[in-house]
Amino acid sequence: MSSSSTTTEPTVRETPEVSGDDNANARAAVHSANKPGAAYAAAVANGESERAWIRRVVLLLTGQAFSLLATLFGVVPQAIVSICGGSWADRHSRKLLIMLPDMVIAVVTVVLSLSFAMGWASLTMIFVVLFIRSAGGGVQTPAVQSFIPDVVPSGKLLRVNSIYGVINSVNMIVAPAVAAVLINTVPLWSILLVDVTTAIIGVGFVALIKAPKKSTEHVARRMAEAENSGQPTLEPMSDANADRSLIASVRRVFADLKDGFSYTWRRANLRNVVLGDALVCFVAVAPMNLTLLLMTREYEGIDLNLGFINLTTASDKLAANELGWSIGMLLGGALMSTIGAKLIRNNMRVVAFGIALVGVSVVGLGVVHNLLAYLLIDVVNGLASAICMGPMRTIIQTEADEKMVGRVFGLDTTLSTLGMPLGMLIFAPLADVIPISLVFIIGGVLTLPIGIYLFGQARRNVSAQVTRTAA
Repeated sequence: MSSSSTTTEPTVRETPEVSGDDNANARAAVHSANKPGAAYAAAVANGESERAWIRRVVLLLTGQAFSLLATLFGVVPQAIVSICGGSWADRHSRKLLIMLPDMVIAVVTVVLSLSFAMGWASLTMIFVVLFIRSAGGGVQTPAVQSFIPDVVPSGKLLRVNSIYGVINSVNMIVAPAVAAVLINTVPLWSILLVDVTTAIIGVGFVALIKAPKKSTEHVARRMAEAENSGQPTLEPMSDANADRSLIASVRRVFADLKDGFSYTWRRANLRNVVLGDALVCFVAVAPMNLTLLLMTREYEGIDLNLGFINLTTASDKLAANELGWSIGMLLGGALMSTIGAKLIRNNMRVVAFGIALVGVSVVGLGVVHNLLAYLLIDVVNGLASAICMGPMRTIIQTEADEKMVGRVFGLDTTLSTLGMPLGMLIFAPLADVIPISLVFIIGGVLTLPIGIYLFGQARRNVSAQVTRTAA
C-alpha cells in the first residue's frame, strides 16, 4: 500500500487512557476489530438479520457480473466483427461502410430512447444496443482507417491521422461534460436523441465526400514498388462473378482473414506494428483499466484541492484520471499534427519512442504516491499514446497494398481490442495477490522491451534503405 495513505482505523494509542480491566477490554476490542470478519460479527452482535450480509454479497456479485457483461458486450463484438469488417473494407465501398453502422446505431438508439420514454426499457435491451454499437464499430473502424488514404495524399497522412486523434480526444473531454449537464436538466430519453442527431450529421458530412478514383498509373506504380521491394504483388479483387450465397460469403471471409494474416506476417513493418499494438494493449492498457482499484486502495482518504475542484471521492479521482489522459492525448495529437508532421521522417522510430514512453509512464503511475504527481504522469501517458498511434496508422496505410489495407486494419483492431480483456484476465486476479501499484509497475516494465525491439527494427530499416540506395 501507499506509504502516504492515511488510516482512520483506531489504534491502541488512539484509545482513551483507562485503567485496569477497562484498558484490557479496550485493547481486546481494538485487536478483534482488525480481525477478518469483525464487521460481520459486530453486525450480528447488534442484532442485524442473517439475510442482511447475504443481500450485500448478492448486490456486490451482481454488480461485478453486470460490469463483466458490459465489458463483453462492449468489446468482444467489435473484436470479432472487425475480422469481417476489414475484408468488407477491401471488397466494398468504404464510404458506405462508414455511414451504414452510424445509421443502424441511430435507429436502435431511437428505439432505446422510446423505450425509456414509454417506461418499458430493460437491461436486456440496453445490452442488445451495446452489442449492436460495438459490432458497428467493428465494421466502421477498419473502413475509416482504410478510407483516409483514399482521400488524403500520402505525404499528409501523419497530419490527418493525428488530427483524427485530436478530434477523438476532444470528444472524450467534451462529451462527458455535456452529458453531466444534460442529465440534470432533461430526461434520459431526450439525451439519447442528441446522440442520434450527431450521428445523422456525421453521416451527412461523409456523404458529401467524393473519393478520387485511382488511375491506372497509380496502380502500376504501387505494383512496381512492391516488385522492387521483393514483395509479391496482389491481383485486384473483383466480386462481379462471385457466389453470393451465405456459405460462400462465410468461406470468403475466412479466406480473406487467412490472406490478411499471411500478407501482414510477410511484411516486417506491418507485422511489427500490428503485434506491437496488440502487446501494448495486453501488458500496458489492461493494468490501466484497474485504475478504480488503484484509487480505492492507494489513494483512499487522500484528497487533492486543485483550486477549482476538490477531489475527495474515488469517482472524483477516477474522472480526473480520465480527463488527464484525454488532455494528454489532445496535446500529443496537436503536437504530432503540427510540429511532428513537418519533422518526422521515420515513423517506426517514433512508434518505438512512444511505446517506450508509455511503459515508463505506466511504471510511474505505480511508483508515485502523490495524487497530483499521479495525474501529471497520467497526462504524459496520454501524450505518449498519441505520439505512437498516429505513426502506427500511417505505417499501415503507406506500407499495405490498397487492396489489403482493410484486412490489415481489421486484424490490428481485432488483436488490439482482444488484448485488453485478455490482459485483464491475468492482471485483475494478480491485483488480489500483490499490491495494485506493483501490477502497474509490472505492466510498464513489460512494455519497455516492445519499444526497444521496434527501435532496433527502425535502425535496421534505415540501414537496409541506405544499402539499397548505395546499390
